[in-house]
Amino acid sequence: MNDFDDTTDGEYQGKPEGERLQKVMAAAGVASRRVCEDLINAGRVAVNGLRVEEQGRRVLPTDLVTVDGKAIQLDTTKIYIMLNKPVGIVSSLYDDRGRPDLRRYTSMFDERLFNVGRLDAQTSGLLLLTNDGELAHILAHPSFGVLKTYIAKVEGVVTQHTVNKLVGGIELEDGLIEADKARIIGTPSNDETVVEVTLHSGRNRIVRRMLEEVGHPVIDLVRRQFGPLHLGSLAPDAMRDLTKAEVGELLTISRGGKVAAATDDESAAEEPSDD
Repeated sequence: MNDFDDTTDGEYQGKPEGERLQKVMAAAGVASRRVCEDLINAGRVAVNGLRVEEQGRRVLPTDLVTVDGKAIQLDTTKIYIMLNKPVGIVSSLYDDRGRPDLRRYTSMFDERLFNVGRLDAQTSGLLLLTNDGELAHILAHPSFGVLKTYIAKVEGVVTQHTVNKLVGGIELEDGLIEADKARIIGTPSNDETVVEVTLHSGRNRIVRRMLEEVGHPVIDLVRRQFGPLHLGSLAPDAMRDLTKAEVGELLTISRGGKVAAATDDESAAEEPSDD
């Protein structure tokens, strides 16, 4: 039963007026109803950006409820999965060339899941799977520019001068590109260097092209972070549900990115691989 269809107290018959805020918060795992009431009384809860201080407020599944500025998930039908995509898997729900694709993961769920963004077949790392189309569109939309962090093993010894070039800007065939951050990890060995690159661009194979342009072709590439999500110790080829805190961060970002997406008609559904 949906949490918004409660009829136990007789005062509400599942009409569009919504469900009691404290009950929705408790069902979302924020705290017990009594603690949720205390949070409301303390002015720490907002609905659609407006602080709520009185008890009895009702909300709909489409409302944005935040606690201390962090969104909570009201629609429990939405699924958010982190996948550590291994090398060799195509970031597509169907590959017309017959290569291994994401169906080996999404077929485990009754709901239709899709991927947020893409990773090149030869790139491993963090990929988000969800049935939340609005959130997926915002996070992958070029107007929003979510930050992504990659760890790249490259050929040759990378110098600080080269790192400065990555951040300062490189002219590629499709225009200037700048890394938001870049650094060398550890000490180069065997004429190879490990570099961390963070950027918000969604251009096709952008990390590989940037590093090749500065003379250091990629040997191995892993995406470790996507927005507020960190791959952590998740093993290759493994999946896990996002935590409530992680979902809250994504929902907060998603609502904040609506304005940016509304001003740009470019669809994120067909974006190229962004590594």
